[in-house]
Amino acid sequence: MARKDRMGNRKTREQRSKRRVPEMGYYLVVTDTEATERCFFDGLHDSLPTDMQKKLVIKVVETKTQNLIQKCLEMTVYDAQYRIPWIVFDRDQVMNFDQIIKEAEKVGIHVGWSNPCFEIWMFAYFGNMPAIHDSWVCCSKFGELYKNKTGQSYSKADPDMYKRLVECGEEENALAVATQKYQQCLRDGKTIPSEMCPATRVHELVREIRRKTTPKD
Repeated sequence: MARKDRMGNRKTREQRSKRRVPEMGYYLVVTDTEATERCFFDGLHDSLPTDMQKKLVIKVVETKTQNLIQKCLEMTVYDAQYRIPWIVFDRDQVMNFDQIIKEAEKVGIHVGWSNPCFEIWMFAYFGNMPAIHDSWVCCSKFGELYKNKTGQSYSKADPDMYKRLVECGEEENALAVATQKYQQCLRDGKTIPSEMCPATRVHELVREIRRKTTPKD
């Protein structure tokens, strides 16, 4: 049964939807991992001032790599006028990595890819993105650095991951490092994501959210 407004009139589905629209956007992040990205983006959202948390939504959904685009499209259908769709995934061993990125962008989905893995983006919080091409090596090396910087063992499922990154590292520097690395790949003539390593586009999503939620002087 449709809900009624204060005057007793039934509300349309569109009217109910509009009341739920967050002022700063609804970020739909579809990823192919079970923990890392969720912990990171949940932590990012939790770090926002309380009033900002109510104005901006970050919803993380997991699915299989081959279903990233379809899942994102399915979930964007609902309230499509204000949902901002992203898929976030790693190069790792994904054979059709470049094709997924191309197809996603073709249908209007933003892509926060990382090469070789998401940890290369988190490396940037500590000032550098080392030239590592193997995801397993990258995760291992990042774990060593994370332990050294935070005093805690690295876990992909750590709910305090983001909090420790910004407390022991520096986010503005991370954004600058990631931008620099990406631009360096372009200067070297590398334009295909699978050839751009180390590189990431996750920083574009983080930068956009931070720009929206950082108080203006």
